[in-house]
Amino acid sequence: MKLPLTLSLYFGRVFALAVAVMLFALTALVSLFDFLELLRESATRPQAGLGIIAEIEVLRMPWSLMQILPFAVLLGGIFAFWRLARSSELVVARAAGISAWQFLAVPVLLAALLGAFGTGGVSPVSALMYSRAEILDNVYLKPGGGPLSLNGGELWVRQADTGLVPDGVAVLHARDVVLHRNSLQADKVTILRLDGQTSLLARIEAAHATLDAGNWMLSDASVLAPDNAPQHADTLAFPTDLTVHRVQESFASPDSLSFWALPGFIRLLKQSGFSATQHELAFQALAALPLLCATMALVAAGFSMRTSRRGGALSMLVSGVASGFTLFMVSEVANQFGTSGAVPVVLAAWAPALAGLFLALALLLHLEDG
Repeated sequence: MKLPLTLSLYFGRVFALAVAVMLFALTALVSLFDFLELLRESATRPQAGLGIIAEIEVLRMPWSLMQILPFAVLLGGIFAFWRLARSSELVVARAAGISAWQFLAVPVLLAALLGAFGTGGVSPVSALMYSRAEILDNVYLKPGGGPLSLNGGELWVRQADTGLVPDGVAVLHARDVVLHRNSLQADKVTILRLDGQTSLLARIEAAHATLDAGNWMLSDASVLAPDNAPQHADTLAFPTDLTVHRVQESFASPDSLSFWALPGFIRLLKQSGFSATQHELAFQALAALPLLCATMALVAAGFSMRTSRRGGALSMLVSGVASGFTLFMVSEVANQFGTSGAVPVVLAAWAPALAGLFLALALLLHLEDG
């Protein structure tokens, strides 16, 4: 039997309203706990006033919404289908010859569209605001820290070097790197200049370096080349395509880059010799978000249908939350495997959503009696 348009819109409206309410409630709850944690961190930072803490939290809210979206679809879907089952509307629809697959088509489609909107529309806004929140956090709550401090203050860079041979490569290692908004300084800098076959052409040692526009300005530098006497220079300019902004972004969280900006930035990271695994994983996770949201809608339908037949709202809620938590844990484990390189990034990002989809379909097939 063909599902009437009016009934389709009604089921879709009930599902969308429940998901919206759940998304707002969960985002507010998570933001409240995060705000309390920021207040605790700011207790020993007198420069971080209440206004700064509130600004950081407001800037983080779109990112929190993106993380919560699949769970809001799950819990909102459970509530919507439970309400329809309790009011016997699903029973009447099924008695009229409408199968579960028909009345689930619109809610599942809405969930997928919501995930796609989160990936393509909310992601750029979330990335922009989260990047600003990270800057405020590093300035007021972690002064003297930042992403480079987490890396031990070390910097590794690989870049093209055509100064000696057309296809040359330069590998730079710097210690005690201090990164500010418009400048980068480092001590104990080593530059290895290699040819296309990775044979050593020259080695540069410098006591201090400053990243200037288009150049590393090396101080107290020594140039060592095979079969040549060491050469010393008080100052030496070494050309580079690296910029302070690129260094800042490369060490920043992938959450500070939007879905549309990630592919180009991943290419830049690989060209500069940085690891792009985390950024590739973030990109694939955003690409899989529509499928994950659709999967959550199917899981919600499976639990609500089982509960409408057997009764027990509490068991429905517990089962739904447990399934969401299990899927979250599987996603985290897969992300760790993907970050470590144990499994391909695409598999780590898509496997949890696909596994959840197959389990949800199996549950619905088991419950659906035609």
